[in-house]
Amino acid sequence: MFRFASPYFLFLLALIPAAVFFKHRKRTSPVLGISAVAAVSTIRTSLWLRLRAVMPILKYTGLALLIIAMARPQWGISKQNIQTEGINIILAVDLSESMAALDFKQKGKIVNRLEAVKGVVRNFIKLRSGDRIGMVVFGSHAYTQIPLTRDYSTIVSVLDRLEIGAAGKSTAIGDAIGISLKRLEDIKSKSNIIILLTDGRSNSGEFEPATTADIAVQKNVKIYTVGVGTRGRVPFLIKDTFFGERYVYQQVDIDEDTLKDIADKTGGLYFRAENIKGLEKIYDTIDRLEKTEVKTVIFEHYNEFYVYFLVTAFIVLGLWIIFSNTRFLEIP
Repeated sequence: MFRFASPYFLFLLALIPAAVFFKHRKRTSPVLGISAVAAVSTIRTSLWLRLRAVMPILKYTGLALLIIAMARPQWGISKQNIQTEGINIILAVDLSESMAALDFKQKGKIVNRLEAVKGVVRNFIKLRSGDRIGMVVFGSHAYTQIPLTRDYSTIVSVLDRLEIGAAGKSTAIGDAIGISLKRLEDIKSKSNIIILLTDGRSNSGEFEPATTADIAVQKNVKIYTVGVGTRGRVPFLIKDTFFGERYVYQQVDIDEDTLKDIADKTGGLYFRAENIKGLEKIYDTIDRLEKTEVKTVIFEHYNEFYVYFLVTAFIVLGLWIIFSNTRFLEIP
């Protein structure tokens, strides 16, 4: 990268054409004879006249090079190194059968709860910068889908492949929190959060949600809980052996009291999302609350090139001074 360390000196270059305009005068050639001897003299005289015309060019070129040297031309590199510790985020996603409820609309199309969640979580991941994100999925059991990483493209790819029922039919919220806490221990960070997303009631697993919430408090882990789905009876698409595909309505209850208690204990927040806009607003809120402080360090290394212009300026001006006081000396 090329630059001038003191670029304001370059404004002095504007004085050179001004000096040429006001001070440079045209000189007329002497009257020449026509004899043979005069012809030879004419050739010699014309040569020196041509050299004499170069004298102002030497002077102004030398001054221009001197001004450029004063501006300190430099060539080097400039790098920005962004340093950030980031925060650890575990996304705990419910894959129980109730996530198949068709009570969300996405771009005018009816989709199940999991598909709605995928779209919003995908955008949330893309908004993060410098944070490590991991994923835990749960149903009747809970397990790590992807450990903490900054490889966001891989996280999104894994998210897109999640399937309802892959972790069992039921909902083990306590186990999901427990596995999430274990994953947060893999890489130390000053800030650790869990975003727990579910649409049901904890009815499976080895650990009670309240117990794992207490452990989260001890480990200074904040939990944001998100209850997904509309209230009342919701439609499900089922495949019947005799009647083919048909819709049935079932009651799905979200244990809001437990989710609120988990969030309150750990210093997080509880949200209820009944549509896509609600989900987007929730993740936008979490994104604003859990910002990462980024420190930028700028490294610069430049080599000075002014000496080349300075030496050249001295040589050019030196020649001008020598010729001006010898061959082209002007006598008043």
